[in-house]
Amino acid sequence: MAFFGLFGKSKFESQFKMVVAAVNALEPEIKTLSDQCLKEESEKLRWQITEAIAKGVSDQEALDTVLPRAFALVREAARRTLHQRHFDVQLMGGFVLHSGVLAEMRTGEGKTLVATLPVYLNALLGKGVHVVTVNEYLAKRDTNWMGQVYHALGLSVSCLVHAGALRYDPAHIAPDAEKLIDKERDTTGSFLVQKEYLRPIARKEAYHCDITYGTNHEFGFDYLRDNLAYSENDQVQNRNGAPSRYFAIIDEVDSILIDEARTPLIIAAPDTESSQNYKTFARLVNRLTKDTDYIVDEKLKAVSITQEGIDKVEQLAGVKDLYAPEHLRLTHYLQECLRAHALFSRDRDYVVKDGEIIIVDQFTGRLMQGRRYSGGLHQAIEAKEGVLVQQESRTYAQISIQNYFRLYKKIGGMTGTAQTSAEEFHKVYGLEVVTIPTNQEMIRKDEPDAIYKTIDAKYNAIVTDIKERNAKGQPILIGTVSIEKNEELSRRLAMAGLKHEMLNAKNNEQEGSIIAQAGKKGAITVATNMAGRGVDIILGGNPPEIKAQQEIRDVGGLHVIGTERHESRRIDNQLRGRAGRQGDPGSSQFFLSMEDDLMRIFGGERLKGLMTRLNVPEDMPIQAGILNRAIGQAQTKVEGHNFDARKHLLEYDDVLNKQRLAIYRRRQEMIEQKKPPQLLGALDTFWMNHLEDMEALQESVRLRAVGQHDPLVEYRREGHLMYQQLLVNYDQWISENESKFAPASQSSGPSLVINSVPLMGGAPRATGNSANESSSAGASVKVGRNDPCPCGSGKKYKKCHGR
Repeated sequence: MAFFGLFGKSKFESQFKMVVAAVNALEPEIKTLSDQCLKEESEKLRWQITEAIAKGVSDQEALDTVLPRAFALVREAARRTLHQRHFDVQLMGGFVLHSGVLAEMRTGEGKTLVATLPVYLNALLGKGVHVVTVNEYLAKRDTNWMGQVYHALGLSVSCLVHAGALRYDPAHIAPDAEKLIDKERDTTGSFLVQKEYLRPIARKEAYHCDITYGTNHEFGFDYLRDNLAYSENDQVQNRNGAPSRYFAIIDEVDSILIDEARTPLIIAAPDTESSQNYKTFARLVNRLTKDTDYIVDEKLKAVSITQEGIDKVEQLAGVKDLYAPEHLRLTHYLQECLRAHALFSRDRDYVVKDGEIIIVDQFTGRLMQGRRYSGGLHQAIEAKEGVLVQQESRTYAQISIQNYFRLYKKIGGMTGTAQTSAEEFHKVYGLEVVTIPTNQEMIRKDEPDAIYKTIDAKYNAIVTDIKERNAKGQPILIGTVSIEKNEELSRRLAMAGLKHEMLNAKNNEQEGSIIAQAGKKGAITVATNMAGRGVDIILGGNPPEIKAQQEIRDVGGLHVIGTERHESRRIDNQLRGRAGRQGDPGSSQFFLSMEDDLMRIFGGERLKGLMTRLNVPEDMPIQAGILNRAIGQAQTKVEGHNFDARKHLLEYDDVLNKQRLAIYRRRQEMIEQKKPPQLLGALDTFWMNHLEDMEALQESVRLRAVGQHDPLVEYRREGHLMYQQLLVNYDQWISENESKFAPASQSSGPSLVINSVPLMGGAPRATGNSANESSSAGASVKVGRNDPCPCGSGKKYKKCHGR
C-alpha cells in the first residue's frame, strides 16, 4: 500500500502499520470482555491519561500511549452495538484524524464509523470533543447512531440543533421510535433499523457531555453569543471554567473550511426601515440597459454602473448629484439593487417560496432556510421579486469560519475530496492531507468527457444515452448545477417518454425516499448538487434484494451523468463518487457544451476560434486534448479566483480578529469579576460601533489602490489607530460613569434572540428581544444625553432610554 500526502510520500506510512498491528493483536483479548468490563477498561484508560498528564506528559503523548487499546475497545463496542467492525484502513483513518491531519477517504468507506476512534480517544481527556457536520440531520443521525458505541464505553454524547440540544439516552425512546434512522449496510449486508434515543436537554448541558455533535454554524454562533452574554450562567461553551475548544473533527471538511469560508458568521438585529428605497431603486435598475448603463464582469461576479447609467438614474430619481454627501445612502440602495438585478437569478441563486426569498446553497443545491444576505442585498432581491421587504440589520458580532476553527487546539477532518485543495488547507490552516486507501479496489469506469458545440446538442445526446442505458435496466443519476437546469432536463426526459424522479431544493422533503430508490433497476434520478455529498445510493434500492443487486451489477452498476462541469473539481469528484462504492461496479461521464457557463466565461476567444476551425456537426461529440486541457484550466482559474476571495477575507479578518480576541478576553475577565452589566453594555456598544467603522474603512481603502497605496496596509494602519481610540473612549466613559452603575445583581443585561444563520456573504436577521429592549436597570443609569445608551442599542442616550 502507498500513502501520499501534500509533501509526497506520507510520514505516516510506517506508523500506520504499527498501529494496525497493535490494535489487531489486542482484538482477541478485548473480545472476551463482558459489556461491563468494556466500561471498566474505558475508565482505566481515562485514569491512566490523567496520571500521565499529572506527571508532566503532554496531552498528545498521553493519548498516544493508550491509542491501540482505545481503538481496540471502540472496534469491539461497534461490533457489539452496530454489528460493524472497523476495517484496517478505517483504523488508519482514525489515526490520521487523531494526529490533527485531514483524511481523504472515498465515498462509501465509512467515514462516520472512522470518526468514532479519535473521538473516543480524545474524549478521554475530559476536555470535550466537537464533531462538526454539514447539516443538522447528520448531527442528529450520528449522535443517535454512534451514541451506542460511546455509551457502551461509558461516555456521554449530545448534539446541537437549532431549537436547542439533544442527548443520547438509551432510557428514552422517541415517539416515532421505529422509524428508519439510517440506511448503512453492516458487514453482513443486512440493513440497520434503529430506534431514536434522543431527549431534549439544555444547550449548556450539551457542551458538558464528553462528545458534542453539531453544525459549524451552531458551534460558531454559540461562541459569538457567549461573547454577548452578561454572566457565566448564560455562557454555554465554557467547560470547567475554560473554553471547550480542544479538539474538533470536521466531517466533509472541504465543504466547511473551504466552500463556506467566504461566509462570515454574523449576529445582527433589525436597524432601520428602508423598504421603500429598495422598491424605488429596484424599479429604476429595471430601466437600465446592460453594457450601456452598467457592465457585468461574470468572472469576478461583479457589476459596475457607467456614467451613462448614473445620468439616467439621476434623471429618473430626480436627484441632481447622486454621489453628493447628502445622497450617499442612495448609492448603497442603487448598488445593491443593481447586484440583485444583474448577478442573482431566480431558481439558481434563490427561490421564492411562500412570499419569502430563500437562498439556494450553490455547493449543495439545498435551501438555506432562515438565512439572509447582508449589506442590503437580501432586501434588494425582495424588492426585485415583489415580496415583503424586511428591515436591514446592524452587526453585533462576527467572525470568519477560518478564524473560528483556528480557536481549536487541534483539528482533524475527513472528506472524499481533499487533495485538490491540499495547498489551501496547508497555507490557511497548517493542515496536511493524507489519502487513505479503499478497503476494496475501486472499479468505477470514468469515461472521457463528451463535448458538444451547443447546449441543445448536449441535451439531445444526454437523453439518447439515458434511453440506451435505461433499456437494459441500468440505474442512472444525473447531476445538474441549478434548479433551472434541473427542471429543463426533466422536461426533455418527459418529452422523450422517460419516467424519472426529480430532486432539487424545491422538493427536498422527498430527498430520502427518492435517493433510497435511486439504485433500483431502471431508476432515473435528476438531481442538483444535493445528491453529490453525504449520500449513499444502494444498488437494488433500499432495502434491496440480493437478486436485484446482482442484476444491476451485471448491467454495470450505477451510472452517473454530469450535465456540466462545476466551478470546483471537488464537486465534480463528489458527483462521480456516488457510483462505485465499496467495490461495487459503476461508471460516470460528463456531457459538456461550449455554451456552458464555465466554458463561455473562462474559455475565451481561443476556444471559439478552435470550434470554428474544427467545423464538426453539432450532434457529434468533440474529442480533442486541447479542449480537455482548456476545461481543466477554466476550473483552475475559478478555483484560483475563489481562493483569492477567501484569502482576501481572511487577511482583513485577521486584523479584526486580533482586536476581537483582545476585547473578548477583556470582556470575559469583567464577567468573571462580576462587573455591573452597564462594562459590559458600554463595551458592547463601543465594539459594535467599531465593527461598523471597520466595515466602512474596508470599503474606503479599496479606492486608495488608485493612488498606489496597498489597501490592506492602509486597513491595518488605520484599523489599529481606530482600535486604540476605541479603548481610550471606553476607558474615559467608564471613569465618568462607573459611580452611577447599578449593582450587577439588579440586571442581567440586554439580550439577543437569534433565529437564523448567515450565508454567502450574508448576515442573519434577529427577532425577539433586541439590544434596544434593555432591562429596567439599564434605563436607570444616569448618563450624558449624547453618550451611548448603556443598554447596548448603539443609539445616543437621548434618542433611546433617555427619551
